[in-house]
Amino acid sequence: MTEVLTIPNHIGFILDGNRRWAKKYGLPVYEGHMAGYNAVQEVIRAAFEQGVHFVSVYAFSTENWKRSQDEVNKIMSLMLKLLMSDLHIFIENNIKLVIIGSRDGVDKKILESIDSAESATAHNTAGTLAVCFNYGGQLEIADAVKNIIKTGAKADDITPELISQNIYAPEIPPIDIVVRTSGEQRLSNFMLWRVAYSEMMFIDKLWPDMKVADVTDIIKEFSKRSRRFGG
Repeated sequence: MTEVLTIPNHIGFILDGNRRWAKKYGLPVYEGHMAGYNAVQEVIRAAFEQGVHFVSVYAFSTENWKRSQDEVNKIMSLMLKLLMSDLHIFIENNIKLVIIGSRDGVDKKILESIDSAESATAHNTAGTLAVCFNYGGQLEIADAVKNIIKTGAKADDITPELISQNIYAPEIPPIDIVVRTSGEQRLSNFMLWRVAYSEMMFIDKLWPDMKVADVTDIIKEFSKRSRRFGG
């Protein structure tokens, strides 16, 4: 008898373990990020092929600027690779690309590439990849409140629904299951508004080692969960 699976609408991935993967194999940190980048492509494609509609990945947080300048520069070059030379992958696979985060302090070339990539994939329908870049969950909520205040809203007007309409890319729905690799068990400021009722799954595997089979395992695990949303 074929197992009937419940497919999550939205999977959020906290990409953890790139640097430890590089250290494990005696490689430069950049090679770990490159391996992680390749794993992202494999994992998100598998997720969409299995029926997931939205995938979010935590690529670069507002706190990651504290890392060495060389490492930050390498990550920025990977971001440009995603937005420019590899953009054809999203177009060919009918995947919509959305970049979520603050634009403050981001290089102009990257900002222009973000706008161009989002425009080029805006009408794609096979799935949506949301890349959290220069992103912080608390900052997102603070920015949403600022936007609401700018409209002249009064205290009594503030509702969860109104905040939901003013977070980054409000069309991206709540996360059904958050998956964090490398054995760490924390959210690290990831999509705090959207994870209010998310299932959590922590995997010991380092992110660059993630494969298609892991996506199947995530969906199987999600299918076992009983979601009551407080009821």
